[in-house]
Amino acid sequence: MNGEKALRYHALAEAYAHGSDARIVVSIAVSQPVSGLVDVSMVERHPLGSQTFMPLGGGSSLIVVCHDEQGRPGAPQAFIAANGQGVNYRANTWHGILSPIDRRQSFLVVDRDGSGNNVEEFFFDEPWIVDLDIS
Repeated sequence: MNGEKALRYHALAEAYAHGSDARIVVSIAVSQPVSGLVDVSMVERHPLGSQTFMPLGGGSSLIVVCHDEQGRPGAPQAFIAANGQGVNYRANTWHGILSPIDRRQSFLVVDRDGSGNNVEEFFFDEPWIVDLDIS
């Protein structure tokens, strides 16, 4: 690739877009940081397409996902994405918001554009707490 001057890590994620006028788009999102005790009060999912988030410039992020339990999110599971590690959510995956740790972060976003309601938000009765200060 590129006259043998580039190493390509091919097909690391697949993008999906459902709907007659749907298309895959590439965007940039800039997210505010989290630290300490993080309230997870809301998760969302996108029934009509996948979403990929790739950090630009390094930094770790808090990743929150939930199993689907009959159309509602189950208990959240939290992970730390390492410096420079991205995430790909399949369509209908309950997930938290973009949460870079300790500093503002820009992300390359690959997701669906088009008509139709492609976001469903769920607010927990009581927020779940993630403690980022645990060593």
